[in-house]
Amino acid sequence: MKLNDPIIKAAKPKDKPYKLSDGDGLVLLINPNGSKWWRYRYRFNGKEKMLSIGTYPEVTLKKARDSRVTASDLLTQGIDPSENRKEQKQQEAIAAENSFESVARQWWNHWKHGRTERHAGYTIRRLEADVFPGIGNKPINEITAATLLTVIKKIEARGALDIAKRALTMCGQVFRYAVAHGLAERNPAADIKPSDVLKSTKKTNYASLNEKELPELLRRIDAYDGQPLTKLALQLMAYTFVRTGELIGARWQEIDLDKKEWRIPAERMKMKTPHIVPLSLQAITVLEEIKALSTDETLLFPSERRDGKTMSNNTILYAIYRMGYHSRMTGHGFRSIASTILHEQGYNHEHIELQLAHSKRDAVSAAYNHALYLEPRARMMQDWADYLEAIKTGATILQFNAIGSS
Repeated sequence: MKLNDPIIKAAKPKDKPYKLSDGDGLVLLINPNGSKWWRYRYRFNGKEKMLSIGTYPEVTLKKARDSRVTASDLLTQGIDPSENRKEQKQQEAIAAENSFESVARQWWNHWKHGRTERHAGYTIRRLEADVFPGIGNKPINEITAATLLTVIKKIEARGALDIAKRALTMCGQVFRYAVAHGLAERNPAADIKPSDVLKSTKKTNYASLNEKELPELLRRIDAYDGQPLTKLALQLMAYTFVRTGELIGARWQEIDLDKKEWRIPAERMKMKTPHIVPLSLQAITVLEEIKALSTDETLLFPSERRDGKTMSNNTILYAIYRMGYHSRMTGHGFRSIASTILHEQGYNHEHIELQLAHSKRDAVSAAYNHALYLEPRARMMQDWADYLEAIKTGATILQFNAIGSS
């Protein structure tokens, strides 16, 4: 008699195990503890053997029958179903050991020697965030150029072009390591030239210092002996990394010290969408100093002529020149430095891009996106200000606390 679900569900445990037969070698073993195991009994080379198929109801009656048919087909080909399963498990284990993630971590442990802890940490975090979710569990020798390209294009689609290029480079290094150690036959990344598959961007090269030069710049800003309002503008720019035009055009009505927010309207933004700058404690202190100067009721940075106009772009630039950074630094350079350091410290790329107001958005999405992730962005901005304060005084910074913004 063939089994059905009512019969199976009605089968109660007894003192000893017993079987219900479905025919053709398929049986259901009922154990005293109530568990119900599917078994397929067969003969191979004259010996009686048994294949475990799984438990009911996880393995349904239909699935158990399908498994019996598959095993029976193997027998007709002269293949022992039990040995075939062992071989499959061995292959899966080998594939798991040679998965892209496994090999990438082997490469990273080999590669990281001689690199700084921060550089090495940034590299593995980028792989974990952008590459492993797509191809991490795939056997490295089965990954094609097309498969790899899908992962890289997904990174590009969110606007992270530089990270997409770096990811492709890192994957190429992993594959080269795999080839050198006999774990892969070839490097599919070698078939992909970034300029052939990734969008090119029109890039304006703004002069910018590197991280090692930043502490001295911050100290020179604090010691700046020009107009007090110019020094405060430079300090606020460092803490907020807004564009120069957005800084000098700031209005007091945009500032909410209670909410610790600076809300810049769309008409003043390069991308013509509103922007929110979470204010750190240090930025608020600077704003209070600006307020104390009482230079203008409307503008934070009015022109020295008091003609209703704002401070000039060149005021910021020439102040930087006066401090000894001609052709080495611009107002925009603060944005480049912040982006580089925050990315290297592992902060969420989307949070950084939103804070830089880089994303091009349509009018509908702009109404929502400018306020996305405000809490982690606020934590990131406070971390950034704390970092600037620390390096300015010569403190050694081992790692940001980027967990809250990831």
